[in-house]
Amino acid sequence: MRLKDRKAVVTGAGSGIGRVIALRLSAEGAAIGIVDIDLEAAKSVAGEIEAAGGRAVAHALDVADAEAVGTTMKLVVEELGGLDILVNNAGITRDNLLIRMSPADWDLVLDVNLKGAFNCTRAAVRPMMAARYGRIVNIASVIGQFGNIGQANYAASKAGIMALTKTTAREFASRNITANAVAPGFIETPMTERLSEKVKEGLADKIILSRFGTPNDVANLVAFLVSDDADYITAQTINVDGGMAW
Repeated sequence: MRLKDRKAVVTGAGSGIGRVIALRLSAEGAAIGIVDIDLEAAKSVAGEIEAAGGRAVAHALDVADAEAVGTTMKLVVEELGGLDILVNNAGITRDNLLIRMSPADWDLVLDVNLKGAFNCTRAAVRPMMAARYGRIVNIASVIGQFGNIGQANYAASKAGIMALTKTTAREFASRNITANAVAPGFIETPMTERLSEKVKEGLADKIILSRFGTPNDVANLVAFLVSDDADYITAQTINVDGGMAW
C-alpha cells in the first residue's frame, strides 16, 4: 500500500494500459480519478475499483479541450480531496505515410497526445504546488525515440512528451513535484492482437526478451515512479520494451 491516502488522476483510463495503471494504483491504496473520452468505459473501470474495495470517480473528458480539462480537473480534486499523482496516458493513432497524411490527422494526434498532456499537467500542478507535493508520469513510446514508418504524427507527439517531461521536472522541482516519462515498446493490447502472427514474430525478433510486454509491465513502473521509493528520480524517460534493438 505504497500509495495509501494518495489521490491520482489517470487519463485515458477507460481501457488498455490506462485501465491497468488505474487498477494498479488503486491496489496500492490511491483514490483514483478515471477520465476518458468514453464515459461508460470510465464508469466501468471505476466500478471495478469500487468492487475491489477501492475508491474512484469517473468523468468523460477530451484532454485536447483545455477548458474542459480545467473544469474536470477541478471537479476531481474536489471529489477526491486533493491531487498527488497525474498519469498522462490518453493517446490515439492515425497512421499513414507522411506524404499521404492529412493535416487533420497530424493535428488530431498532436492535440490529443501532446497538447492533452500539456493541458492536464497545467491543471494538475496548481493543487500540487499548493500542497508542495506531486508525482507526474507521462506515457511516451519508443516510437518517439526511434521513429516508425507511417507514424510521423505519433512519433512527433511522443518525442514531444519526453521534452515536456524534462521541462516540467525543471520548472516544478522546487515545489517537490517530480516528472518522468515511461516509454513502452510493443505491449499486448487489442491493437497488437490484430497483427498477423508473421508480423508479431518479426517484431519479437527485435526484442531481446523475444516477447511482447504486458500492460502490467508498464503499470509496475508507473506505480514505482509515483511512490515515495522514487523520490530522487525526475526528468527521466524509462523504457519498458524488453530490450528492443532497432
